[in-house]
Amino acid sequence: MSSVKVAVRVRPFNSREMSRNAECIIEMEGATTRITNPKMPASAKDAIKSFNFDYSYWSHDPSGSLFHGQDVVYQDLGEEMLQHAFQGYNVCIFAYGQTGAGKSYTMMGKGEKDEGIIPRLCKDLFVKINEDNSPESQYSVEVSYMEIYCERVRDLLNPNAKGNLRVREHPLLGPYVEDLSKLAVTSYADIHDLMDEGNKARTVAATNMNESSSRSHAVFTIIFTQHKHDADSGLTAEKVSKISLVDLAGSERAESTGAKGTRLKEGANINKSLTTLGKVISALAEQSGGGGGGGGGGTNKKKKKGEFIPYRDSVLTWLLRENLGGNSKTAMVAAISPADINYDETLSTLRYADRAKQIVCKAIVNEDSNAKLIRELKEEISRLRNLLKAEGIEVEEGPGGKVTYVRERAASELGRQISTDPKSPGGPLTIAEEAVDQLQENEKLVAEFTETWENKLRRAESIRQQREAVFAEMGVAIKEDGETVGFFQPKKTPHLVNLNPDSSLSECLLYYLKVGLTRIGSPGANIPQDIQLVGSHIINEHCVFQNSDGIVTLKPSPDALCYVNGRKVTCDVTLKTGSRVILGKNHVFRFHHPEQPRERLDDSIKDEGKLSPGSGPADWEYAHSELLEREGVDLKLEMEQKMREMEEQWRREKEEASQAFQQERKKYEDQIESLQKQVMEQSMTMSMISSMTPDEFNQEEDLYVNPIFEAECNWTEREYELASWAFSKWRIHQFTSLRDDLWGNAVFLKEANAISVELKKRVSFQFSLLSSTLYSSFPPDLLPIRDPDEEEERVPRTVVVVEVQDNKNNASHFWSLEKLRQRLELM
Repeated sequence: MSSVKVAVRVRPFNSREMSRNAECIIEMEGATTRITNPKMPASAKDAIKSFNFDYSYWSHDPSGSLFHGQDVVYQDLGEEMLQHAFQGYNVCIFAYGQTGAGKSYTMMGKGEKDEGIIPRLCKDLFVKINEDNSPESQYSVEVSYMEIYCERVRDLLNPNAKGNLRVREHPLLGPYVEDLSKLAVTSYADIHDLMDEGNKARTVAATNMNESSSRSHAVFTIIFTQHKHDADSGLTAEKVSKISLVDLAGSERAESTGAKGTRLKEGANINKSLTTLGKVISALAEQSGGGGGGGGGGTNKKKKKGEFIPYRDSVLTWLLRENLGGNSKTAMVAAISPADINYDETLSTLRYADRAKQIVCKAIVNEDSNAKLIRELKEEISRLRNLLKAEGIEVEEGPGGKVTYVRERAASELGRQISTDPKSPGGPLTIAEEAVDQLQENEKLVAEFTETWENKLRRAESIRQQREAVFAEMGVAIKEDGETVGFFQPKKTPHLVNLNPDSSLSECLLYYLKVGLTRIGSPGANIPQDIQLVGSHIINEHCVFQNSDGIVTLKPSPDALCYVNGRKVTCDVTLKTGSRVILGKNHVFRFHHPEQPRERLDDSIKDEGKLSPGSGPADWEYAHSELLEREGVDLKLEMEQKMREMEEQWRREKEEASQAFQQERKKYEDQIESLQKQVMEQSMTMSMISSMTPDEFNQEEDLYVNPIFEAECNWTEREYELASWAFSKWRIHQFTSLRDDLWGNAVFLKEANAISVELKKRVSFQFSLLSSTLYSSFPPDLLPIRDPDEEEERVPRTVVVVEVQDNKNNASHFWSLEKLRQRLELM
């Protein structure tokens, strides 16, 4: 068992980051990578986060002494993985990171001087094969190239592969792509040619989809087989290694890219597959970490919960199942940006890589697997044929090698032995159809494994010729010797070269402009078009290039969008070498005329005022910025204006929300204050009335008198004495006086509790009733204040007091109602 090797590589600043004056937040020391949070002060505790990996490559400053180039990365990762492949292990190298972090540069490189891991590994593979001169050893190499776009698989090497390929799972082989081309190669030149042709097919598909290729995952697989003949036993041992080289699509945030519509859907599919990959890595890391734990019950429960790995949630993780925690030696390259404006994405990538290094893979040497697999497949084929024959179903070879069947009687017993799968991609199948489908699948696998090397070479040559015919039909140029390797310039014929935002896909499609007329349009045109383009704003008969006496003239159709050097053209225009031609909205080309001298190219570019004569030909970025400038569009000014508008709108909405909140708050405060005044007035009136004596009622004061009692009272002196005595008794009656005390002081008690909560004093107030007995009398401070004019002192049996509970000190004491009011004023 071995852990996944994880390397982190930081790239230099790009033009966008330099234009925004970005600062570097990445530091590397040995195998340790540190990232600084630009939003926190440097002295903060969590401002700097450190991560330890197997390798940390500082590729930020090419002029520095600590710079790690492509050769260092390959020596650490590529050579080790190639050695494992010769030992018979499956190996996998995949690159992960945000969009534009340098994944494709690390894997593929740029040109022959800065070749990446994939070209260097393929070169060294054939170097080691050629160094082995032993007659007992034989080697064979096959390659396949596919892309995963929006959870659909596409073959990049077979032009006849119509539609999307089907991903299936075999009980012995595991997940595999059905009908994926595996082409035999004999040298690095063959691999280079196939990679270039795959990139061309990928470029065409990317142009048709109106997007760049970075929105798809690319998987380049090498099947490396070693045959070792044992002279003593006469047997030939075989080792088969599967080398998977994966260039993942860039992870991105929709809010930072502003994606909408189809692009947002594509980004969602990309993020879905990468999120599923992250879930798989996290689950495998937990499983590997819990595998060596103790035998406690909680540990076993956690391990049991983490046993499910969501491989099937995405096509990418399903196909890479063996490379993630299975039979493979795996390495991961995490590409990160050094800029502070990408802090969140960079930190997410580092955490992603930190989880990946905890995965433990169980790689084994793949020896003599084909012979055993072929035997088991043949036994399965024989069993299925006998089963179908026993049920009255005759199986025979149809046209094109397809298995057909004829039902003779009901297959009742067959239904009990073969289970249907209602979740199959094509919907529920009948029992016979499923059995025949399984039989056809097994026979196809046996034919593939038993195919001779000569047949594989002939099939590869046939597919190559078909692919060249498809390219020729689309108008893509092919060399005179029949090869389509790399970019080349014809000696005399004027031509168009494609420009692409991805440097690896730029200048790899070449379109001849023949003598006479070269028509350009969509495949649905009534007149066959010499060069067929598919995309936004491409009409059936888009434009015509006229090549007469060495002069090429562009003749656009009336409704076609055609731009030359950033200007929209509606009439005939003569092209010069170096002219930038944009057809529709997304097809960007550069015009070349080999017979025109180099000075014409330099003059045409210098006249546009953008490039100096020694800066080389214009690329896609130059053509795109030129178009925007001609149309009066400045991206930087637009972004700044948009930011100012958003800030102004945010400030305005914040002020409106604050004003609305203040108005609502003042409204509720006024209502509360009005209610409090009403309650206080009522309680004070009740208290005053309850505390007045009959003598006080005789005084003429501005008291509210009920109209019922406004009539003159003709009481006798005896009646007045009785009324005075009854009122004094009523005044000291405990229920009536207690009720008035509670009503009159409820507002003060509520206000005291509110102030205590607001000041966080952990003190609560509540009413309590205290009674006086023979053994315990009232404390003097709890007795109500006696009227000095009152002749006799009357002590009530029960009084209302305020119980003060101090929750902080677990203490409780009592206040009188007068003391509550005094303390409330102080508070």
